[in-house]
Amino acid sequence: MSINGKRKNGIRNFERLNGDVTPPKHKKIDGLKTPLSNQGSLEEVEALTEQIRSRIRHEPRVGIVCGSGLGGLADVVEDKQMIKYSELEGMPVSTVPGHVGQFVFGLLKGIPVMLMQGRVHVYEGYPLHRVVLPIRVMWKFGIKTLILTNAAGGINPEYKVGDIMIMKDHLNLPGFCGVNPLIGVNDDRIGPRFPPMSDAYSKKYRDIAKQTAQELGYSEFVREGVYSFLTGPTFETVTECRLLRMIGSDATGMSTVPEATVARHCGMEVLAMSLITNSCVMEFDSDQTANHEEVLETGRARSQDMQNLITKIVQKIVS
Repeated sequence: MSINGKRKNGIRNFERLNGDVTPPKHKKIDGLKTPLSNQGSLEEVEALTEQIRSRIRHEPRVGIVCGSGLGGLADVVEDKQMIKYSELEGMPVSTVPGHVGQFVFGLLKGIPVMLMQGRVHVYEGYPLHRVVLPIRVMWKFGIKTLILTNAAGGINPEYKVGDIMIMKDHLNLPGFCGVNPLIGVNDDRIGPRFPPMSDAYSKKYRDIAKQTAQELGYSEFVREGVYSFLTGPTFETVTECRLLRMIGSDATGMSTVPEATVARHCGMEVLAMSLITNSCVMEFDSDQTANHEEVLETGRARSQDMQNLITKIVQKIVS
């Protein structure tokens, strides 16, 4: 392939993840010049928010994203209303098994919540500003607290399948290569141009989560560690897993970090937890392989504990 051909392929791959790379245009909306960039637009967020608001009874106070196999939390929400992503104009649709693909609105122990029963991912072919659109909709609803959950592979050799890891920090490896949901013209009405990420995951919320785990008798399988984000959809090679361990990762997955990044950009407080659904393969020529069925099965096995933990945490945060 020629150099020009390689360059064109590289540009196409960058555009698929981040959106159009051409200089942003401006259009006049309500007297304002609004940037149209690969971050998406505030007007897009507002339009989707209003579609939803007209259909719900309870204005949410807490946002929760349920990862692979963890959507059972919706079963304990009372007076609930479900809205499928496919029913909303401009909303990306989940295509992965274990992700139902709907919003659930209602009361969790009397607290109005907005659940994502399944998320969308970069590897499904969506640019990042589409992946994080629901988080900005939560922000537009006035939600200040976001709880993110995911299924992750265990990198730390002390972690066991079925452990729950409270995320204290993350490694955004695609971000090292320019893949970040905040790339593009910044809209100061949403958040600052250069948001800090050293406090991405609220210490207050992490302390509440650890205290709650202890009260529930979960201390034996609840950990705290660092999550590394890779785009997927392939599971990691042996060498990649070894590298992740060397640079400080305790668990790895294909989601959560773009959502946390945009949530902090919007000024939301974030708690994130990973369910360790498989142990990453660290030895060459091992017969062990990662698979999505194992992820879903572990999610089902630990779902009741996750539901209890998140429900108690939400009650403490809001009280």
